[in-house]
Amino acid sequence: MDEDKIRKVIEEKIMEPDFQDCFVTEIKYNAGGNYLTVYMDSDSGMTLPKCKAFSRQIESYLDDTLLLGEHYGLDVSSPGLDRPLTMVRQYKKNIGRELKVDLVDGRTLIGELVSVQPEEIVLNIQKSKREVATETLSFDVIQKSLVQIKFK
Repeated sequence: MDEDKIRKVIEEKIMEPDFQDCFVTEIKYNAGGNYLTVYMDSDSGMTLPKCKAFSRQIESYLDDTLLLGEHYGLDVSSPGLDRPLTMVRQYKKNIGRELKVDLVDGRTLIGELVSVQPEEIVLNIQKSKREVATETLSFDVIQKSLVQIKFK
């Protein structure tokens, strides 16, 4: 499977006005099951109609080229809260939300994402009812970041 060809097909769709805020976060191919999974995100939120439009675009290409053969599986979806953040763009759209950040040194921090720069993020970590610590983390010390679901 040629991931670059799939990315090119997706980029054609992203050029359309209704899809310009969309981006690919991951492409996974399971050769044994001949199954392609494409995770898409959007600055304004990935909707079902957007996922369907990308799915139709990719499916049309796969049917025309037989890149994966005649029988294949295709899933186009948003990353969901169980998928780690992988791009600066994803961090930016989650400013104000709580993140669980696993660091390469083994520590885990949980705090509100307050800012994102090209090389780092800033978290506010609640130490006590009155004390908030600010942590600036460069992306090279972050192993994995997950958005946390808060129930009130």
